[in-house]
Amino acid sequence: MRVISCLVVEHNLWLVLLALLVGIAGSWVTFRLFRQAQAREGRQRAGWVLLASQAAGSSIWCMHFIAVVAYDAGTPITFDPAWTMVSLFVAVAGSTYGLWLALSPSLRAAPELGGAIVGLAISAMHYSGMFAFRIEGTIEWEAGYILLSLIFAVLLGALTFRQAVKPLVKNAGLLPVGLFVLTVVSLHFTGMAAITVTPAAAAESSAASSALAAFAVVGVGMLVAGSGAISYLIDEQTSQETLKRLRQLALHDTLTGLPNRPSALDHLDSELAAATRTGLKVAVIGIDLDRFKEINDVHGHKAGDDVLATIGRRLAALLEEGEFIARIGGDEFMAVKRFEERSQLEVFLARLDAALTAPLRIGSTDLASAASIGVAIYPDDAADREGLICHADVAMYQSKTDLTHRISFYEAEMERAILERYALVQDLGRALDLGQFALHYQVQKCVATGETVGYEALLRWRHPREGYISPAVFIPIAEETGHIIAIGEWVLRTACAEATTWELPHRIAVNLSPVQFINADIPGLLQNVLMETGLPPERLDLEITESTFIADKAKALHVLRQIKALGVSLSIDDFGVGYSSFDTLRSFPFDKIKIDGCFTRDAEHSSEARAIVRSVLALGRSLGIPVLAEGVETGEQLAFLRIEGCVEAQGYHLGRPAPMDRKRTAIALAG
Repeated sequence: MRVISCLVVEHNLWLVLLALLVGIAGSWVTFRLFRQAQAREGRQRAGWVLLASQAAGSSIWCMHFIAVVAYDAGTPITFDPAWTMVSLFVAVAGSTYGLWLALSPSLRAAPELGGAIVGLAISAMHYSGMFAFRIEGTIEWEAGYILLSLIFAVLLGALTFRQAVKPLVKNAGLLPVGLFVLTVVSLHFTGMAAITVTPAAAAESSAASSALAAFAVVGVGMLVAGSGAISYLIDEQTSQETLKRLRQLALHDTLTGLPNRPSALDHLDSELAAATRTGLKVAVIGIDLDRFKEINDVHGHKAGDDVLATIGRRLAALLEEGEFIARIGGDEFMAVKRFEERSQLEVFLARLDAALTAPLRIGSTDLASAASIGVAIYPDDAADREGLICHADVAMYQSKTDLTHRISFYEAEMERAILERYALVQDLGRALDLGQFALHYQVQKCVATGETVGYEALLRWRHPREGYISPAVFIPIAEETGHIIAIGEWVLRTACAEATTWELPHRIAVNLSPVQFINADIPGLLQNVLMETGLPPERLDLEITESTFIADKAKALHVLRQIKALGVSLSIDDFGVGYSSFDTLRSFPFDKIKIDGCFTRDAEHSSEARAIVRSVLALGRSLGIPVLAEGVETGEQLAFLRIEGCVEAQGYHLGRPAPMDRKRTAIALAG
């Protein structure tokens, strides 16, 4: 009752209310900053603890002095400046140590111990502040109330920080704020109940001056606490912006701005769950850009990135409600469409196809664009996420192999083809070790005399179940899987070794894969093979397509010059298709041009094909480079080449590819 009487009778309740509001605001700032300290380590934690302790100390100090000003002692009150500043220092220093101790991981009861220290700091601030209390009269103290105030401060302080660090009451974020204010209030008014003031002479205190002093104290305290609040708000905004950026990076592709694979999987899961509840259907659409590797090889990776970014912007712009598109890796995208009627899906696919096939302009270059699209539908084609994605990929690969359809819907029969291809990949990886490869040779003859000038080594694979598999089928797979490097080395080594056993020193031509050229040390391999087999380097002719070196001409030129330094001849293969740059013939040290067989075969009935053949032959003559025509299948074609001055030719009319033993037999019989 003495405490309550002290509060109600001897204090200006309006100023007490002001002290309470200051305490609540300061406590809120304190525990916001303390929460930041909890989330940090090392120096960052120390910085946030210091800010929190400044907010705590200043708010405690403000509450104390406003409440002291609110105390009606019956005589004017003044304050000693030195003890006033000491009390502020005690509040801040004690709070700093208590807050730091409360976060200590090495002490089992660290929150309670730290809170008790803060309670003692509040007590020390209160009683050192009372030493600054100056009146005309005498002050008497009652030890019982002093002891009671200390008990309140220590116990409530320990409870406050236990709740702040290891909550006793869950989901009560503001409870530490209330407990902290209660700690200060109980300490202060119990401590004030411990004093009895006897004025020396009757005098009236000025309410106006007391209010002015109280607001001055508020201003000082709020400046300190406000700096902490501003630091918290700045850090909170920065943290939110950082979190937003990290979330953007984690869930979106940096190049296209589209959602990435994890985001796509989460979205698909939510769409499937919603479709299960509503009875709607969900289409998973796999998208793979066609000839994207070619763009990278010819125009460089910067152009490839520009293509992906442009496609990404187009796809993002066409989306409507219930539609989603993500880049899931490389040149692959995945779209998700929620629909009720099949026509809604078809309209979406038409918009996708239009965006993917529209011409691309990268820098000053116009590029054709196309994509293969595969569609799987929930729940018709699969009942779970993995099955839908797998079936969409199966349908997409079907579109890649079927040139008549850019969009394919999943059908069960498609999986058989995928499984067969997978089995072929596995068998291809073992074919070299099992001795299933063989070389067939196709003769190359002088057009004018019919004399044999050389042979081209052609790889054949005799599969144990499927028989002979076309190189057009297994060579792309070998290049895709990287098996072509070992296979290509075997072809080169075997061809050179067999050529050394021929009765006549004919030239041997060997094709070089672009993958070999990029990933293997071709000059070093050639040097080793020539030394091991003893084949004279002038008998070896390497055939290279222009796409092999178009991406990095400087590096390619360096490699080709190393090959030429070994004495090996170089032929540019399939000239007339692809890029067929005249600058290539001028810049690179080629010894022969090979006209692609499609022009030779069409020369009989196509004036355009004949014109192309004549142009290449004229170009060869002007550059001093002999020309070999592939694909000669009739006597009329050979006669045309003879008239036009073609130097060499090969094709079924001159000889089909066959093992060299059979060729020797045929030559012997002809003799």
